[in-house]
Amino acid sequence: MSTSVKSHQIVCYLPIIMNTKTIYLFRSFTLCVLLSCILSCNKDTKDHFPELVKVSLREVGHQLLLTNGDTTSVVSPVIALDENKFQVTFENTLSIQPDSLVAIIKRSFEKADLPQHYITEVTQCEDFEVAYSYAMQENAEKGIIPCRGRELKKGCYQVAVQFTEVPAQNKTQTKVLYILFLVFLLLLVVFSYRRTSKQKIETDAVDFTALGRFKFYPEQNKLIKEATEISLSKKECELLALFVAQPNQVIKREELTKKVWEDKGVIVGRSLDTYISKLRNKLKEDSSIKIINVHGVGYKLEVH
Repeated sequence: MSTSVKSHQIVCYLPIIMNTKTIYLFRSFTLCVLLSCILSCNKDTKDHFPELVKVSLREVGHQLLLTNGDTTSVVSPVIALDENKFQVTFENTLSIQPDSLVAIIKRSFEKADLPQHYITEVTQCEDFEVAYSYAMQENAEKGIIPCRGRELKKGCYQVAVQFTEVPAQNKTQTKVLYILFLVFLLLLVVFSYRRTSKQKIETDAVDFTALGRFKFYPEQNKLIKEATEISLSKKECELLALFVAQPNQVIKREELTKKVWEDKGVIVGRSLDTYISKLRNKLKEDSSIKIINVHGVGYKLEVH
């Protein structure tokens, strides 16, 4: 292959490599920004979850007092009993209708976009016994809500809510994180493939000579046939370079011996024939190339 042709190859492929690299860097940067935003959103949601619950439970306490006709007493501060369990208490005694309690809590939690999977317990202040409880799963039909219509008589009560599932918003964001992670892995695979392609292009751009179905790289001491790479020894490479320079021409034994061995101060006997045999064996996959022995004269690289 001539130098001009190889230069043309480099000019054609270089913009492709540069564009691929630029696109990969841009995508990676965008992905990092998205991951940072999602992680920040997850952190913010987790950090504000207790505050949202406390606000909603204070609203629940306020509505329960209103159903008792109480517009003046205070709802005590909501207490976090653990990570997902919260309790609201009251300054004065009150009666509780289970149906009203279920509806008030559901409405308040929906307004704050809180999880709809939770267990509610109403305990008595004096002995901490559970006076009423129910489990909610998205809606009343799927939950367990016993004793409807039975009023809890006026007394001192505490209302505790324990969430049994994480917020749906967190679930969605977790799925998004998984998807982005898979996209990131895909980009890495694409980049690796592009990088391999780039290395192949760079290899192809190196000085080589087309020899039948082979590519001969004298500077790298190798032959390449399609995806197969054949290593050459130094002497094999020097001999093949002489043949490639004069295809279909007889080269005398003396010339081959002189240029490959004697010029370097090495005297050989049958080494030439041995290396010719090795070259023939490595070129045998391509029937269009043969090294012919011209009896009494030398050898010829016959290329069809």
